[in-house]
Amino acid sequence: MKIFFLRIAFLGLLLPFASCSVRKDSAKTENSFPKLSLEAHRGGRGLYPEESIAAMKNAIDLPQVTTLEMDCHITKDRKVVVFHDDYLNPKFVLKPDGSELAEKDKSLKIFAINYKDLLKYDIGSKFYKEFPEQKKQVTRIAKLADLIDSTEAYALQKSKAPLFYNIEVKSSENKDGIYHPRVEEFVDLVVQVITEKKIAARTVIQSFDIRAVKYLNKAYPQIKVSYLIDANYAKNATETIAALGFTPFIISPQYKLVNRDFVKQYHKANVKVIPWTVNTKAEIEQLKVLKVDGIISDYPNLF
Repeated sequence: MKIFFLRIAFLGLLLPFASCSVRKDSAKTENSFPKLSLEAHRGGRGLYPEESIAAMKNAIDLPQVTTLEMDCHITKDRKVVVFHDDYLNPKFVLKPDGSELAEKDKSLKIFAINYKDLLKYDIGSKFYKEFPEQKKQVTRIAKLADLIDSTEAYALQKSKAPLFYNIEVKSSENKDGIYHPRVEEFVDLVVQVITEKKIAARTVIQSFDIRAVKYLNKAYPQIKVSYLIDANYAKNATETIAALGFTPFIISPQYKLVNRDFVKQYHKANVKVIPWTVNTKAEIEQLKVLKVDGIISDYPNLF
């Protein structure tokens, strides 16, 4: 318990400097966001194991991709890891001995496991029926810091212009203290990593959790924020901005919500529209005609 409070106290000391660094970094490239942000969802999980370093490198190799999209969770020992589900998903995760997880293993929460133990699970070898084209290979859950190091080095090696990052904070109010730490700590830990890795100016942080989005805007106003909304969302642009209490950089809707009026409303409010998750060439082209500001896809090869 004493160590936990010391860690939080240290984070409290660090964050003012982190926020300062974010402002300085962002000021240099605030106008550099892609004109059309073409984003590899979970690194492009239709092609490679999701959220993996290998998927991100493959996305970098695709000439149209401008942005790497990913999700984050927090481990028991407070490491920020790149993973979508808040538990080890039996659909594609194998145990350390190579055997399959059972449905009951959904109780294996990321937040309840130290990173050194989480690292033993394989998330890339098992056939994933939802994505039959996905390349199969032994794959480990990466820390966000390590993934950034790898992707930055790979992009430099490939002489590709620095990519943007779209990083989701996977929090929700009913899971506080069970599947993740309190939302402020969650956000602080993610911001600490992107600040230390000097990519804050090229990072959008997104969330469905309105608390996370509001806290980001309050604590780190220079970071680009995206508010995610699902297919059941009913508020218009004016109502959304009022509910948030500020104008987000991006609104990111389930793609079937998007029509000309949706785009017109948000553009009038100076908010970019980047829908998710669009997995056919025809739908990608239809959205481009509607003048969206980006597209998120499991199949970035379709861009």
